[in-house]
Amino acid sequence: MSAEDDDVPETLATYLRLRGLEPSPRAKRRRRRRGNDDDENQPFAPGRDPKGVGDVLDKLTHDSGWDEPMARADLVRRWAEVAGADTAQHTRPVALADGMLTIQCDSTAWAKQLQLMRAHILTQILQRFPDAGVSSLRFIGPDVPSWKWGPRAVPGRGPRDTYG
Repeated sequence: MSAEDDDVPETLATYLRLRGLEPSPRAKRRRRRRGNDDDENQPFAPGRDPKGVGDVLDKLTHDSGWDEPMARADLVRRWAEVAGADTAQHTRPVALADGMLTIQCDSTAWAKQLQLMRAHILTQILQRFPDAGVSSLRFIGPDVPSWKWGPRAVPGRGPRDTYG
């Protein structure tokens, strides 16, 4: 017994021990003995419950760094849910680079209409697929040939001025 134990009356010490606020000397010995055992071999130790297949696969994809590629694939696969069935019939995602999702439309009218709905569609994407890394949207019309190649093309008449 320490000096502190002498100051506390026996009835108060018993009360504290029964309320679990102060462990009994016997519990200290038990805890000390139990601490030497290997936790993973104890049958009812915390963390020993079986895990579901979905939880195991989520942990595997997160640990492997596959969250972003899988979210991007899910976004393309579920484009009809994000944009709506009617809109998805006339559009399709074609590229995702540097956070910009490029969506090709059947006509320039569809591209212009979707530009007006850009905030709503981007909100849907960010809510459903936050790991995809989409930060902006770009809507393009039908695939037509162009003299402009790449994002850093020089403005001007282009190759026509070299014909004569």
